[in-house]
Amino acid sequence: MNTVPESLDMDALRSFVAGIDAGSFALAAQHLCRSTSAVSAQLKKLEQQCGTALVMKKGRHLQLTRSGEQLMSYARRLLSLNDETLRAVKGEALQGEIRIGMQEDFGEALMPAILGAFNRQHPGVMLTARVDRNLAILTALARHELDLALLWQAEQQSGTQVIGQCPLVWIQHPAFDLAGILQRGEPLPLVAFEAPCVMRSRATGALDKAGIPWRVVFTSHSLSGIWAALQAGLGITLRTRAGLPEGLVTESQRLPQPGHLGIALARSDQSDDPARALLQHLITEAALPYVQG
Repeated sequence: MNTVPESLDMDALRSFVAGIDAGSFALAAQHLCRSTSAVSAQLKKLEQQCGTALVMKKGRHLQLTRSGEQLMSYARRLLSLNDETLRAVKGEALQGEIRIGMQEDFGEALMPAILGAFNRQHPGVMLTARVDRNLAILTALARHELDLALLWQAEQQSGTQVIGQCPLVWIQHPAFDLAGILQRGEPLPLVAFEAPCVMRSRATGALDKAGIPWRVVFTSHSLSGIWAALQAGLGITLRTRAGLPEGLVTESQRLPQPGHLGIALARSDQSDDPARALLQHLITEAALPYVQG
């Protein structure tokens, strides 16, 4: 008699992928609204189903075993197909309008993939998208001109879900002579958004605390302007690795550690609209790779 093939547990696969993306199964448990012990039990079940260890600890970090790397490739495809199937079957009833905003760092990397797939699978939902700076997005939310927004964490913002903390890094062109500037004691040339800007404030605050003189040599209204100035070697900036263009590098040895900045998903109200809830889930999942556990 033929035996029925064993099926992998989809919830366990989701916890496995979320844990690796977040760098911590404890952090993944928060995102998945489960206890850490429940997520650990799912990983153990998955390892029993596969008959091999999938994850090992290397210091404070998680590392995939060879079998874990192989499973991860299949897991992402299986989860994607599972989610697409459910959205296609259940999504016929989804109707309405969603106005979404994204901070510039996330716009190019996340918006096309998320909104493109959502729009194809739920043609009954009318999407309106906007990419802008944090302050403009927050203002639009307060005026109820947007329903959802992915942005950098802001203080005293109601209706906000913090997805996680993203490391801040100093970014420059490889030919930028940072060592020489510091050795000569010259003011460090900064490339930044016009004030007010949370990353500009974090950069100048960190340099002031370290006793490093600075001067702003280039300001821009747009992120593309920041990247162009760095490519030209005009100075150095403080941002995250989100959307980091090829040809630019990060600096971690000569300048003070700038810390982290929270990624937040904000809502203009607490509506339980199913279309909005689904899009909120998709955005959260897509933002996880940017988060450090």
